[in-house]
Amino acid sequence: MTLKTREDLIKEYIKFFRAKSHKEIPSSSLIPTDDPTVLFTTAGMHPLIPFILGQKHPLGKRLAGVQKCIRTGDIEEVGDEVHLTFFEMLGNWSLGDYWKKEAIEMSFEFLTKVLKIPAKNLAVSCFEGDKDAPKDSESAKVWESLGIPKNRIFFLPKKDNWWGPAGEKGPCGPDSEMFYWTGKGKPKNLTTGDNKEGWIEIWNNVFMQYIKDEKGKYNLAKQKNVDTGMGVERTLAVLNGMKSIYETSTFAPIIKEIEKISKKKNLTDNNSARIIADHIKSSAFIIADGIVPSNIGRSYVLRRLIRRAIRHGYLLGIKENFTTKLVDSIISIYPDYKELKQNRNQILTELDKEENRFNETLEKGLKIFNELIKQKSKTISGKEAFLLFQSYGFPIEMTQELAKENKIKVNIEEYKKEFEKHQELSRTASAGAFKSGLADQSEKTKKLHTATHMLDEALRSVLKDKSIKQKGSNITPERLRYDFNFPRKLTDDELGQVEKLINQKIKESLKVKREEMPLKKAIESDAGYLPGAKYPEVVSVYTIEDKKDKRGFFSKEICAGPHVNNTSELGKFKIIKEESVAAGIRRIKAIVE
Repeated sequence: MTLKTREDLIKEYIKFFRAKSHKEIPSSSLIPTDDPTVLFTTAGMHPLIPFILGQKHPLGKRLAGVQKCIRTGDIEEVGDEVHLTFFEMLGNWSLGDYWKKEAIEMSFEFLTKVLKIPAKNLAVSCFEGDKDAPKDSESAKVWESLGIPKNRIFFLPKKDNWWGPAGEKGPCGPDSEMFYWTGKGKPKNLTTGDNKEGWIEIWNNVFMQYIKDEKGKYNLAKQKNVDTGMGVERTLAVLNGMKSIYETSTFAPIIKEIEKISKKKNLTDNNSARIIADHIKSSAFIIADGIVPSNIGRSYVLRRLIRRAIRHGYLLGIKENFTTKLVDSIISIYPDYKELKQNRNQILTELDKEENRFNETLEKGLKIFNELIKQKSKTISGKEAFLLFQSYGFPIEMTQELAKENKIKVNIEEYKKEFEKHQELSRTASAGAFKSGLADQSEKTKKLHTATHMLDEALRSVLKDKSIKQKGSNITPERLRYDFNFPRKLTDDELGQVEKLINQKIKESLKVKREEMPLKKAIESDAGYLPGAKYPEVVSVYTIEDKKDKRGFFSKEICAGPHVNNTSELGKFKIIKEESVAAGIRRIKAIVE
């Protein structure tokens, strides 16, 4: 069976794992609600973090699905045959159920029996072992038993065959990757590093059997999990005998539209066209999930993607606004993601506004940059780089990219000093990593998570506005951040009333209860939920009980957790800041003491 389209591949994958007793889970938002360690959902495992850490999943121990993802760590590689910022990841998970043998056998069966990929074109890699963990001979033996010869099983170091932890501590373990030969002639040996010389990675099985602690020690986990990932775009390229992901049905309509706009032909192999297609697709999905361009965090990543695409449009000779003209071709590729069509007008508005902002200064900024490189033989100073950002809207990464093209350097340390008050614009923020580790499950985080639910309810109560909904949240061990829809700044009196109500409910020692129930029943029971979010057929509902309330509860939310058992555990709730983050969207930052 040769699968030609995205829809075919996803359908067959889900069908296969359903037959293996897996329950299908929906794709979650690109904005993680329960993981403070990343700016975006970068893998299918992110929505499953509480369950990977031991909490029972409502649908059981075997799960499968397709997850939309954003990764910006490889943004400089976008434009080659295999790297993207937005992509879809097929995955199957075992939460303390099957282990290496079953996971590898299922992977091999799907690749060779369902996708009809010849085993002779496959190679696999396993962890070679080090001081922290032994050689993964167990996985290698399974592959060998399935017919993969020893000379196609390669043992590679931790940088190639080890996943995690996401931060300084948490779940992690060896992985076993599957590669397909696309090179010419006799297949070469797999080598360490990113350049696999003719081999394309199409699937990865991660075996989370360790927990790394604060001291850096790797301890065996009580619950061993399997987390797998197969990139939709890469697999489609392999199945269709294509040399790049940009030839597949996930990109062809966008490239065709870029050719029409630029009045140029055969742009599938053009680096600028590829970057435009990838970046505007990513931007459309990010905007659809409620983010707008600005200079902080996720919004900065979005701004950087749009502006990088615009610059490459400039390189293609496109002079007029063009980003909005690509939106309908993107929507046509993904009819199953309803959020794109539902938020089409918002996507068009934000792209057009950002393009207008940047176009006003792009040409002037490029002239200034060209003057700088004429004056400087080897380095652009941090002050000059900061000027390009402040006056002409050039993200620092764009200045670095332009400098690299001209074989000169940027004094990035000096730039950072110039831009100290906007530390979130550093490359660390763009990559989206915090040091708290994979979905920090500390007691402080649990308190703040529970407080966020109470804040959500308190705002509706104090402001007497039932239409108030969560538009985003971020929790670290230090503070909570909560975004919500409201048309104006809150008064000091209103903020004081919100604080007072929450602290009163903390003093009342309200019980926090977790239940599992069908999604329909949860919604009918008046449980709160994120508008537009996709949920599985069975969900966890957290209720903060309150006998004084005629409903029987103070707060009731569909949520994966974690939470405290009683509000008395929270201490004292305090709002430290209230501000605007976008038109009609307010943000509150708060702590518990």
